[in-house]
Amino acid sequence: MLESSHQNLAMVTCTAPVNIAVVKYWGKRNEDLILPINSSLSVTLHQEQLKTTTTIACSRSFQQDRIWLNGKEEDISCPRLQSCLQEIRRLARKRRNTGDPTSDISVVSHKVHICSVNNFPTAAGLASSAAGYACLVYTLSQLFGVEGELSTVARQGSGSACRSLYGGFVQWKMGERSDGKDSIAEQVESESYWPELRVLILVVSAEQKSVGSTSGMHTSVETSQLLKYRADVVVPCRMVEMIRVIRQRDFPAFGELTMKDSNQFHATCLDTYPPIFYLNNVSHRIISLVHRYNQFYGETRVAYTFDAGPNAVIYTLQEHVPEFVQVVRHFFPSEANGSEFVRGLPVCSADLSEELKRALNMEPTPKGIHYIISTKAGPGPCVVEDPNHHLLGVDGLPKKNAVSD
Repeated sequence: MLESSHQNLAMVTCTAPVNIAVVKYWGKRNEDLILPINSSLSVTLHQEQLKTTTTIACSRSFQQDRIWLNGKEEDISCPRLQSCLQEIRRLARKRRNTGDPTSDISVVSHKVHICSVNNFPTAAGLASSAAGYACLVYTLSQLFGVEGELSTVARQGSGSACRSLYGGFVQWKMGERSDGKDSIAEQVESESYWPELRVLILVVSAEQKSVGSTSGMHTSVETSQLLKYRADVVVPCRMVEMIRVIRQRDFPAFGELTMKDSNQFHATCLDTYPPIFYLNNVSHRIISLVHRYNQFYGETRVAYTFDAGPNAVIYTLQEHVPEFVQVVRHFFPSEANGSEFVRGLPVCSADLSEELKRALNMEPTPKGIHYIISTKAGPGPCVVEDPNHHLLGVDGLPKKNAVSD
C-alpha cells in the first residue's frame, strides 16, 4: 500500500480475472442480494490476456467518493456499486470494533477515489462486470484490511463476480438461505490442475450488447418455463457431472457438457418472451464449424460456449490449438496480419489437409471474426506491488495513461 504523508493518502492497486462459465448462471431469486436460481461453474482465465486493473485511494482531503472507468468518470451512486462499498466499510468497522489492533478505523470514514481499466472490450459479452466487481471488492478489502469471505460481497455487484475471486475452476453455490450467506463461490481445482487446457476467444463483435444481462435475466425468470426446468432439474445433476469430469481431466465429456449447457442457456433466451438473441449469424457458423470438426475426427476435440453475447469461447487441449486456429483463419479470413489476428499466448502455424477442408464443407465468411485471444486457466486477484503501476497519481486523480488498452 502506498501512503503519502502530505495528504494522508493511502492507495492500493490490484488486478482481477475474467471467468467464463461452463455451467451458466441465468436468473435471480432475489434481485437485491443477487441470489441465483441455480448454481454455476466457471473457468478463470489468465490475467496476462484478460484482466481488470483497479486503483483505489482514500484520503481525508477527498470531498466525495468518485469513480473512473476506462478513462471516463462515472456515476458513483450506482446501487450495486454502493452495495459493495457499504458492505466492505461495514466489515472494516466490524473488524475494528472487535478490537483488531491492526485495523485503522479512520480510513474507513475517508472518501475513496476508484480508477479501473479493462484490457478487453467492455460490455461485449466478455464478463467485464465480473472482473470489474471482483477487482473492486478485492482492492477495497486490501485498502481497508478486510479479510475472510469476499464472494458474498462481490456477488452483490455482479453475480458472476464472486467466481472471479478464485483461480482455476470455480463453483458458485446457489445457497438456500434468504439472507444469501450460503450463496458463495468455492474453488473446485486450481489453475494448475489441468495444464493442457486452452481457451480461444473468438471475438465476433466488440460492440455493446443490445440486451443487458440484468434485464435479460429478469425477463427470462418472468416468462420462460424452460428456465425453471433447467434450474430445478438439469443444473443440479450437471454441476455434479461437470465437477467429476474436470477432476478426471476428461476433455470429451467436459466439452460435450459445456456445449450442451451453452445451447440450453441460449434456448432459454429464445424461450423468453419476447425472445432474446445474443448469438448472430457468425456465432451460428462457429457452432456448425465446431461440430463438423469434431465429427471429422470422431471425437470431441474442441468445445464452444457463448455467454450473453455473440463471441465464442472455445475450450480445447494444447495439442489441438494450432490446427483449429488455422481452421478458423481459413473459414473466417481476416484483414489482420498473422500476429494481429491471434493475440495472447503464441500459437504455432499448422497446415490443413484438403480432406479436412472438404469435410468441413463451409463457405468462408470474410471478416466474421475480428481476432482471437489465446489464453488458459489462471489465478485469482492479486495485489500490484509496483507503485509505478498505480492508475491514480498522488493527487488522487487518474494519471493520463489510465485508459483502456
